[in-house]
Amino acid sequence: MLLLRRAAQTAVRTNHHRSFSASQTHLNERKGLVLGVFEKEGEEGSLHLTQAAAGFDQTLSGKLSELLKISGPTLKKGKSRIFYGIHKVTMSTSNKKNKKNMSLYNIRVIKSSLCLHQDFPCVAVVGLGKKDAGVCGAENWDTSKESIRQAVSAGCRLLQDLEVNHVEVDACGDAQSAAEGAALGLFHYDQLKSKKKTKVTTQLHGSADSVGWEKGLAYAEGQNLARFLMEAPANHITPTAFANTIEEKLAPHAKRVTINKRPQSWIEEQQMGAFLSVSKGSEEPPVFLELHYNGSPDSKQAPLVFVGKGVTFDSGGISLKPSPSMDAMRADMGGAATVCASIVTAAALKLPVNIIGLAPLCENMPSGKATKPGDVVTAKNGKTIQVDNTDAEGRLILADALCYGHTFNPRAIVNVATLTGAMDVALGSAAAGVFTNSDWLWEQLHKHYTRQVTDSQLADLNNIGKYSRSGGACTAAAFLREFVTAAHWAHLDIAGVMGNKDEIPYLRKGMSGRPTRTLVEFAAGLA
Repeated sequence: MLLLRRAAQTAVRTNHHRSFSASQTHLNERKGLVLGVFEKEGEEGSLHLTQAAAGFDQTLSGKLSELLKISGPTLKKGKSRIFYGIHKVTMSTSNKKNKKNMSLYNIRVIKSSLCLHQDFPCVAVVGLGKKDAGVCGAENWDTSKESIRQAVSAGCRLLQDLEVNHVEVDACGDAQSAAEGAALGLFHYDQLKSKKKTKVTTQLHGSADSVGWEKGLAYAEGQNLARFLMEAPANHITPTAFANTIEEKLAPHAKRVTINKRPQSWIEEQQMGAFLSVSKGSEEPPVFLELHYNGSPDSKQAPLVFVGKGVTFDSGGISLKPSPSMDAMRADMGGAATVCASIVTAAALKLPVNIIGLAPLCENMPSGKATKPGDVVTAKNGKTIQVDNTDAEGRLILADALCYGHTFNPRAIVNVATLTGAMDVALGSAAAGVFTNSDWLWEQLHKHYTRQVTDSQLADLNNIGKYSRSGGACTAAAFLREFVTAAHWAHLDIAGVMGNKDEIPYLRKGMSGRPTRTLVEFAAGLA
């Protein structure tokens, strides 16, 4: 057995060098494979192969299992290991009868071992952690699915770094999660760089669950669309460019989708004074993007209304932000990006539900025409607002959009916004903050915060709380509540989850596109 292990080690070393000496043409055409392994319960250092990995191992007479044993410590969750040119090893007939006398010279490698594996020159094996880790009831968090996303993304990135341009992916027990991990993990915004990462195509390996795989790809592509919009520089994604991008993405679904790109003249006709007070400081014209997805067989079904804050660049206006990290304010339209991306995804999945998406799009810039601290503006519902801080602009554009959303008699309204730094301070990147008028506790609490925004010297409301930053996320929600009459409304403050450092392993550093998949799942649940 020791000699067999040494033979396997020799083969690994030999093939490792051979893979890099192959011609560039061959490297450009090669494929990769991602396979998963679980940790065995109660057996330290033991691994359990997934169904696809076990099948692959069987075709190689156990070579994969042997390599995993000799190549290092047990694979932990989210970790990966790469093997090059795995081939089948067979023994001579005489020594199959007498394994004790086996020597290196009695082992012969079949013809395919003289070159890289015909199908998969590179195989990445990834650690999935414990099988059936289950759902955390307190947070409704499926640990098993998250482990699959994390592991698959690690394997795909490893192969991408090796310039492998086509990867087959093990479903690892959940094809949807595997597809999400692959597509989300491979996304990288490099459109403006001369040197780009290898573009990788993926497909399902060793599973018949193509439906789950395609669903996972749709979810991930939706989130990647939001990431693209949020990551792109503000001079590339203006309000007009944003609207045009969404229109292009929805073009294949024209039979089910109606798109209205409302110009400034329409905004003025609607008397959206709060929205216009933000946009007036910029040379870029505002756009009110209105999307109607008609997926329900019942055309009379009341729609679900999504409203997303769409400030494509937020300088703070006259209340100018500090310059450090101001460049990140290109993603201050994360609410609009996730809302619109979720509707694109719903259309791709043909969800049987009616959804309306509203995205007031503008820039918040200082100029001679910009709103000044202390100015009073009038919202669409007639309420006057004293603007004491022009950097609290998101709630102003949402106020008018929420008023307009009620005209569709919605079954529910959900607004999404990178609204307050206070939410980032409160929750960080762990989760978005959710406020709702459907929750008994919030119904009691919001009265306290409402008093802080209705105590205004010059108008009905003040756009910042009476005590400035104290309870900032709560006073912002209370402000929005003043423009809601619908029985079912939720406000998602996503400021804390706007970006990703390393909190979500399958998302690279940058803009996260969260919570696109959550919005899609919510809409699907109402179908």
